[in-house]
Amino acid sequence: MLLFLSSLATASDGAQERTRAQIAEKYKWDLTELYKTDEAWRMAKNQLNDRLPSIREYENKLGQSSANLQKALDNYFDIVKEFYRLYSYASRSSDLDTREAGALAMEQEMSALGTKMNTASAFIDPEILAIDQKTVARFFSENKKLGVYKQYVDDIQRRKAHTLSSAEEKVIADAGIMAGTPGDIYGIFSNADLPRPEIVLSGGEKVKLDAQAYGRYRAGANRDDRKTVFEAYFSNLKTFERTFGTQLYAQVKKDMFYKNARNYESSLESALDANNIPVSVYTQLIANAHKNLPTLHRYLNLRKKMMGLDKLHYYDMYPSLVKDVELKYSVEEAQNLIKTALKPLGSEYIATLDKAFSSRWIDMYPTTGKRSGAYSTGDEYDVHPFILMNYNDKYDDVSTLAHELGHTMHSYFSNKTQPFVNSQYPIFLAEVASTANEALLIDHVLGTITDPQVKLALLGNYLEGFRTTLFRQTMFAEFELKIHELAESGEALTGERFSQIYLELLKQYYGAAEGVTEVEDLYAIEWAYIPHFYYNFYVFQYSTSFCASTALAEKMKNGGQVMVDRYINDFLSAGSSDYAIPILNKVGVDMTTSVPFDLTIAKMNAIMDEIEKIIGR
Repeated sequence: MLLFLSSLATASDGAQERTRAQIAEKYKWDLTELYKTDEAWRMAKNQLNDRLPSIREYENKLGQSSANLQKALDNYFDIVKEFYRLYSYASRSSDLDTREAGALAMEQEMSALGTKMNTASAFIDPEILAIDQKTVARFFSENKKLGVYKQYVDDIQRRKAHTLSSAEEKVIADAGIMAGTPGDIYGIFSNADLPRPEIVLSGGEKVKLDAQAYGRYRAGANRDDRKTVFEAYFSNLKTFERTFGTQLYAQVKKDMFYKNARNYESSLESALDANNIPVSVYTQLIANAHKNLPTLHRYLNLRKKMMGLDKLHYYDMYPSLVKDVELKYSVEEAQNLIKTALKPLGSEYIATLDKAFSSRWIDMYPTTGKRSGAYSTGDEYDVHPFILMNYNDKYDDVSTLAHELGHTMHSYFSNKTQPFVNSQYPIFLAEVASTANEALLIDHVLGTITDPQVKLALLGNYLEGFRTTLFRQTMFAEFELKIHELAESGEALTGERFSQIYLELLKQYYGAAEGVTEVEDLYAIEWAYIPHFYYNFYVFQYSTSFCASTALAEKMKNGGQVMVDRYINDFLSAGSSDYAIPILNKVGVDMTTSVPFDLTIAKMNAIMDEIEKIIGR
């Protein structure tokens, strides 16, 4: 039930040596804003557990009167709001040190409590469906307090064909106690228990390759070191191919269970229907990516040229395109840069960024045992969002911080404007505000740079965003679709089979047959490195959101204050008061067409044109 927004692992420096005691308080979360102590959290959890039976006091009564329906939903969503807050405290605590058993146990307790809550409320959807349309219309007409639930009720009735009886919904809710197990096992194994290979770099430095170190050293300037890093990291994953395969297949089977139980044609349809997204949007994205692979290959050939390579290997993807240009930013410099770049979004936006920086909304630096990557979570309706970072002083980290702040501001405005029931924006929109921030940041930074080498470095970094977000995430989405389709057709999936499927896509996207990139077979195991395959068709939204945000950023740059006001009021503040596609339509972006993708490809080609001009000079 949590809206959980996460970026792929970011590089971190010194994560293996640094402890939380060595980090200044201002760079660490203040979780006391949620609950003062673990004991206070436990007391609140027990109180919520005691409230769960109150949900069923309205069972078989929702259709009797508008007052009953309103009171039942008021009570239910007040419980859900507190549940989110409790879950956030447990999850944030666990993420600070994934090795710590106490915090992990708290998170597991919340999963169990969530299943109890879902079981207690399983009657709500079927009973609302049983109320005829005329009665529903009369309820809303006579009871204005019920108006906040209009979108919620409409959405339930939209999914009538996939909603079961109360008894059957209870069984599905009870199954929720097992639903998160594949992802939980993956997270613990990959973050805490997976053995870490040790390597010796060309300079004699010994490195233990956890996810953070891999993220850092794969971008190293020394090519032999990069090759060593890739071979050691992926060889280690390959050793556990069977284990990772079993975990991922369990996730696929879980998705199939819900697809079958709710009478959907496919797991994809089941996942997308939650936000009323047409399946065609997903398949069109993949088709658009394949149609525009020549643009990706143009970039890869440009990368090879700029790096001075005879052959481009997959382990050459992450270094800067320009040697000896390393942009470094302290946290304070990053904050000021981001605020300047986002100043066009208005005074309230900037003032809230200041509050996020000064009031410990962000856990900034990597520490031993801390969850890798970055995310923002906005489930804490009455408090504020929280951001997890693993900041390493590089421009990539500045961009990641701007990205996560986009999520945070989306949650901030939605929580501020909407009632709780409509506060969490549709997942399909989750990556729009974040990637729009990235676009505004890079455009601002490029406008301040005169040194051609630095400008080339930044433009190259910008292009990497197109490769990783537009094409790489679409490749992930295609992999996810393929493995579900194979499982739905009756094929049993193993780690080895996952690797075969992934390698075919990797070579296709990176132009191995055309001689664009050398892709070693070992890198087929990369799928085991990607946590997003446990998020149930989430990852494609990075690509669709990137297209939407590219269009929006251009509109805000060219449309002046009117367009910025529309962005704040009609998009960031909309929450889930409407479906995702109509919300985007309100700000002039139609994701049911290829236009946003085509505009994004045009932007990518324009960046490459500019790079080639600078090189020519």
